[in-house]
Amino acid sequence: MPRVIVFGSLNMDLSIACGRMPHAGETISGSGFITNAGGKGANQAVAAARLGAETCMIGAVGADAFGNDLHRCLEAANVDTAELATVEETPTGVAVIIRTDGDNRIVLDPGANHVLRIADVETALERVAQPGDIFITQLECDVATTFSALAAAHERGLYTIFNPAPACEIPPETWHNVDLLCLNETECAAISGMLPVNDDTANAAFKRLAALGVERAVITRGSEGSNVYDVELSAHVPAREVEAVDTTAAGDTYIGALAAALVAEKPLIDAASWASAAAALTVTRTGSQCSIPTKAEVDAL
Repeated sequence: MPRVIVFGSLNMDLSIACGRMPHAGETISGSGFITNAGGKGANQAVAAARLGAETCMIGAVGADAFGNDLHRCLEAANVDTAELATVEETPTGVAVIIRTDGDNRIVLDPGANHVLRIADVETALERVAQPGDIFITQLECDVATTFSALAAAHERGLYTIFNPAPACEIPPETWHNVDLLCLNETECAAISGMLPVNDDTANAAFKRLAALGVERAVITRGSEGSNVYDVELSAHVPAREVEAVDTTAAGDTYIGALAAALVAEKPLIDAASWASAAAALTVTRTGSQCSIPTKAEVDAL
């Protein structure tokens, strides 16, 4: 069976809850402080692995306590860490998260996530990738390396899933190397110029993405569900109704679950529905990787 290969970020999340966002220069009381393994790449890898896919992580951490913890968390989720580098000169990436009213604000220091270059990724792909594998990447690592990694994976016959987060300017030639674009409302607005607040605006946004060269896309819209597009399909997938506690890893869980379902040869629309269920379970729990459900939990839902 094909495997999921993730090139992406690993961060230690430092998260605290408060009743509201503090104003400039203000100190307020918080509660529920936690440290939790995170980073978009690591979260997506853990989600894919917990949801049944053989998964490999390509990335870097610092030679420090956070890096050691992140390494152990991936291994505990049965993610292959043979291509996870430990670097001496740069600390592990850190994300500071403020949680309020079921939503979050995040400040990120990328640290070791920006160390790897395309030669490192290509060497890793040579060792672990086979045609038909699924390759996932985001934009929390060095962006030039990420765009080159998409091209390298596509040239090797991998099915590429691109999550353009955080959003930035995308070189036009990149879209040729993307088999499936998966992005949220904010990222969609940044790239297409259209905020997908309903099905009509989501359809209009996809037409703009298609004009750029995107052939397949999933636009996630939080509690409003997701919209799935390819050359023969346009469909809305409703979200599961749950009480949101923390949305930190919801999008990453969705993408990891989507990849796991595609590896299992589910049609795209069915994969999106299954991913929606996984993301719904995630938001009912606090934290990043610790909130990601197992395959048995998603199947039960």
